[in-house]
Amino acid sequence: MGYKVVVVGATGNVGREMLNILDERQFPVDEIAVLASRKSLGTECSFGDKTLKTKDLDTFDFTGWDIAFFAVGSEATKTYAPIAASQGCIVIDNSSLYRYDPDVPLVVPEVNPEAVEGYAKKNIIANPNCSTAQMVVALKPLHDRARIKRVVVSTYQSVSGTGKDAMDELWNQTKGMFVPGQEVAPSVYPKQIAFNVIPHIDVFMEDGSTKEEWKMVAETKKILDPSVKVTATCVRVPVFVGHSEAINIEFEDFLDEEEARDILREAPGVMVVDKRETGGYVTPVECVGDYATFISRIRQDSTIENGLNIWCVSDNLRKGAALNAVQIAETLGNRVLKKG
Repeated sequence: MGYKVVVVGATGNVGREMLNILDERQFPVDEIAVLASRKSLGTECSFGDKTLKTKDLDTFDFTGWDIAFFAVGSEATKTYAPIAASQGCIVIDNSSLYRYDPDVPLVVPEVNPEAVEGYAKKNIIANPNCSTAQMVVALKPLHDRARIKRVVVSTYQSVSGTGKDAMDELWNQTKGMFVPGQEVAPSVYPKQIAFNVIPHIDVFMEDGSTKEEWKMVAETKKILDPSVKVTATCVRVPVFVGHSEAINIEFEDFLDEEEARDILREAPGVMVVDKRETGGYVTPVECVGDYATFISRIRQDSTIENGLNIWCVSDNLRKGAALNAVQIAETLGNRVLKKG
């Protein structure tokens, strides 16, 4: 006996990836429905060898359905997630709406799987920000060994994190650089993204941080440990898929780089590719389509007493969004629902 599953926002990048991963991981689905807004009604989505037509989110009855994956923005989630939850369907939400709600667990299964058991307060589980998800997967096993005091992270985030329009903008701006008269002005981003980097993701806050940077701080504390200090600089780069992060970690106890490498090699969800030679590291292009969070450039930081530097790369549409959501559903099934 399997699950009755709903994917809300099935026509978007993350929604389609959720369908792919549910199929790839053979999640025990008895019945599946794909939902979208009225403007996308009837759009076809693939699920394994099946073709599904989207149904109207406005009129859908969630009664009798087990799990709803929400891959829509916060505004739509604010309207429809409570409806689904009130009708007995457990919501796994990819938006930022519920991440900081103390009554909603924020879960990365490799880090805090036990947190799914807190879903019952609102019948909702939150999926973290893509840049946070890959970072905490790398930090957790190191934290267990040597206790992390402080993290300084700089991100290099792909345009797919903003959505399809952003990917189109990068593509069209890049082409326009070489064809006179076909230049494309910025519309999705505040400045040109082709052949450029933009140190601005989400809105600015009073202290000069951006909302994306604040998210990484707040979410790491909620998922990993509230005592860990985090400071982030988040940067959009002209890469289609795959987020990269340069992470500097300060520990309470000394941790040798060789031991750190061994710990990470054994850690769930982590793949170490770290040869000290040309090309002996992973870049975003190489991680696309993969489930793993890749770690390279593991080395001691000699400027502090107990410090390490690592390079962390992951497919943001997968581990950062769709895969993590499916893993939450798997964890929920194994720990609580016990079907399939």
